[in-house]
Amino acid sequence: MAATSPSGSLEIFTKDGWQRVVATLDDDLLTLNVENTPTTNGEAETPPSPRKTEANDRTEPPESIANEIRTVRVIKQEVGGLGISIKGGKENRMPILISKIFKGLAADQTEGLYIGDAILAVNGEDLRNATHDEAVRALKRAGREVDLTVKYVKEVTPYFQRNAEISDQNSEGKTNSLGKPSWSEVKNIPLKLSFVTRFVSSKIENPGRALELYAPDGRSACILRAKDGLSLQEWFNAIHTNISRLLAPATEEVNEMLSSSVGYREIKTMGWLSEQVHLGGDSSRMDWKPVFMALTEKDMLLYESAPWSKEDWSAPYLSHPLLATRLVHSGHGNNHIQHQDLCFGTRTGSRKGVEAHLFRVETQRELAHWSRSIVQGAHDAAMLIKEINCAVTWHGQEARLTIHYENGLTLADARGSDNGVKAQVFWYFPFERLKMSADDGHHLLWLDFGGEDGEQELDLHGCPKPVVFVLHTFLSAKTTRLGLFA
Repeated sequence: MAATSPSGSLEIFTKDGWQRVVATLDDDLLTLNVENTPTTNGEAETPPSPRKTEANDRTEPPESIANEIRTVRVIKQEVGGLGISIKGGKENRMPILISKIFKGLAADQTEGLYIGDAILAVNGEDLRNATHDEAVRALKRAGREVDLTVKYVKEVTPYFQRNAEISDQNSEGKTNSLGKPSWSEVKNIPLKLSFVTRFVSSKIENPGRALELYAPDGRSACILRAKDGLSLQEWFNAIHTNISRLLAPATEEVNEMLSSSVGYREIKTMGWLSEQVHLGGDSSRMDWKPVFMALTEKDMLLYESAPWSKEDWSAPYLSHPLLATRLVHSGHGNNHIQHQDLCFGTRTGSRKGVEAHLFRVETQRELAHWSRSIVQGAHDAAMLIKEINCAVTWHGQEARLTIHYENGLTLADARGSDNGVKAQVFWYFPFERLKMSADDGHHLLWLDFGGEDGEQELDLHGCPKPVVFVLHTFLSAKTTRLGLFA
């Protein structure tokens, strides 16, 4: 993002009503300073009594650590990260210094870090000669458990302490001499692997000028409301752009982590969408829920939260082979679907029949990206896998059907294959001979090759949909290739 961080006034939805916030957007963080006076229908309520300011925010450490090098382990939080601000760096001829510790967040909970601590190393990585940007990057990539090697620098503490006291006075429910509002809470929302949507529940007042931000675990982090639709669109665009920019480096990190796993398949693309789902029970009503989708070289994976670990990545709640998956009605479809211009569907041939999903994205660019990625992913899977085989019965004989990306369709005697002897080939046809295919949805597949050969009936001993969808993917991939290179 630009060097200056966008900021402005918004409202946040709370159990007590709408509260005014000052929002500041950085590259990977949205900071909300929440006013302590809630509003209902835009009107301020009577403010609560100010809380008593705590005398010691651990800005002054014990004398015993004055010259001591310490290592403090901090467990990052999903919302708020480490919960510190830093200043300094080689370019300023200063060490990397902790200038603020946010109350209640990860660093504060250790009770072992202090304003004025110089960060000498992060997980063993030396920061004594680091620039400010290098230190920021080291802290971001440090993982969930972060070991900070620190040393207290007494000389700089009074400066940071004065700033902290001013901040605390404004954050403890007091009003300054100019009568400006007071702020009682700071909310830090990391944007990496988060999800922002303009499609807020209609139960929320003025949903047309609100947006909802979800944390990586799929839970709502906040609902924000702007003064009008134009302001809302500007905030949405800025937040969405920053989240999108963080996806590429996050994908690289994931692939680096997974590369040592058995059966590793590269993550080609990933991100949040909304999926249409049944509300459950006897209700026929539909709703939308956030889902995290990832496409590998062979599969479409769905998760309820953004996966963090190898174990998370190995356990999607749904996995579909791209080879048997087809994109349908991208950007258009049934008229009863709201915002259909931002929706796309997928259909996958499975042993249970056809499994259909409807997804919604936030922008036309996202729609184009996911549509292109799914189609291209299926075609790439066809060229990678090249062939499938399945046992069938043909004219009362046990046989094996082979569908090959380059060679077409072959039916051979199953007995020869089982004995390691070259199997008798009953028939072979290239793809261009196939005039039509049909199935009964249960176990029968019909392939019409025209001419004297006519229609061939095959019993697949199970649902034919996977074979039908793979066949169509092979045909689509070959047609696309011919169109590109003819």
